[in-house]
Amino acid sequence: MRLSLALPALALPLATSLNIVSSNDDGWAVSNIRALHDALTEAGHKVVLSAPAENQSGTGSLDIPPKDRSKPCQFNSCPANGPPTGHDPANPLLNYVNSYPVTSMKHGLQTLAPQFFGEEGTDLAVAGPNVGSNLGLAVFISGTVGAASYAVKEAHIPAIAFSGKTGDPTAWNDTRPAYSDVYAKLASKVTTAVVGAGKPYLPEGAFLNVNFPAVGEDGSCGKVEDVTFVLSRILGTAGEDVETCGKTRLPTEGSVIRTEGCYGSVSVGMAENKLDANATVQGVVLGRLQGLLECLP
Repeated sequence: MRLSLALPALALPLATSLNIVSSNDDGWAVSNIRALHDALTEAGHKVVLSAPAENQSGTGSLDIPPKDRSKPCQFNSCPANGPPTGHDPANPLLNYVNSYPVTSMKHGLQTLAPQFFGEEGTDLAVAGPNVGSNLGLAVFISGTVGAASYAVKEAHIPAIAFSGKTGDPTAWNDTRPAYSDVYAKLASKVTTAVVGAGKPYLPEGAFLNVNFPAVGEDGSCGKVEDVTFVLSRILGTAGEDVETCGKTRLPTEGSVIRTEGCYGSVSVGMAENKLDANATVQGVVLGRLQGLLECLP
């Protein structure tokens, strides 16, 4: 069932070419972030990847200057005794940072973006897709969400945190799992929807926390068109929500992901505290994403 809105549902417009900084907390060499880099690049965007040298899951908003490495990066993706930051010899757009997700996003925005984007600057920051969901209270310890919220709060760049329920950390040079490509394409679809209505892409101080459903080995939820996105809230605590789908209370993102079928949650958080945005801010996002969001059954 489509959302009941004052304006008719519109087809998603083609996104303009964006300058994007990408990070995560699972590490720069995992298949999910590399798949997203490929998908966004294929969509016409210029993407600078700046992510931790190794898995930094659960590090929230920790931030320390990167240090020299004595060991190789995860999956031997960089040699031992290397510098604090570096890049793939074959592609300078793929960068590691020997520190936390927030530090990696900071390096991407402050150091790498000026090199690759010049005066155009960064249009959007993305984080993930995380290996595993980031639902509810998990947003407060998630490095993926930490990186996205940093971009909004400190750099004033709109940001989206993506997470997928299925998977394990898989090396970029192994056979790419099907779910990595599915989540990358879904993230690209959401990105297109967010920027399709023009600037400002998101309300001031807000970020999106997007969670994708499980992708089954039997092929369930294995296609982009299988997934329905629902506007949700991060926590189930009291708070005023935008009215939609005939209700004045949004479902929690956890309840969306647990609903039978292929449902993805889109929550609007405030970068300052990672809590749910108010009804007014939710309403702005609802209006912008009217061609993407639907109702739970």
